[in-house]
Amino acid sequence: MVFHTEVPLRTVNRTHWLDVTSQVEFVLKKSNALNGICLVSSQHTTAGLTINENADPDVQRDFFWKLNSVFPQDVSFAHREGNSDSHIKASLVGFSVQVPVVNGELKLGTWQSVYFCEFDGPRNRIITVSFVGD
Repeated sequence: MVFHTEVPLRTVNRTHWLDVTSQVEFVLKKSNALNGICLVSSQHTTAGLTINENADPDVQRDFFWKLNSVFPQDVSFAHREGNSDSHIKASLVGFSVQVPVVNGELKLGTWQSVYFCEFDGPRNRIITVSFVGD
């Protein structure tokens, strides 16, 4: 079975993590996915996806603090639209994550969640959730 669907998102800050785990799980349940691979991808060049810790909010703060210290928004870039740092950050993080699906459940660790990483918000965004398997 192969299944694809788009999930709309609304981000509220220029930079932040949005936990999309529940949206992905909802799509899997709706598709009757049992065992296989789930691919979650961003359709944007200034946002990415990652899997990371869901228990300690300092992880998110450290993530953005470090990225912003290495790639600040106000540095002079050749690309002059004001979001050059966002393109670099999104490329470093990556635009997709893959998660095994076992018995209809995302096979994530205890402290793991799937996060949409916004680097140029607030915006309306779309992620694609794809499933390949049984």
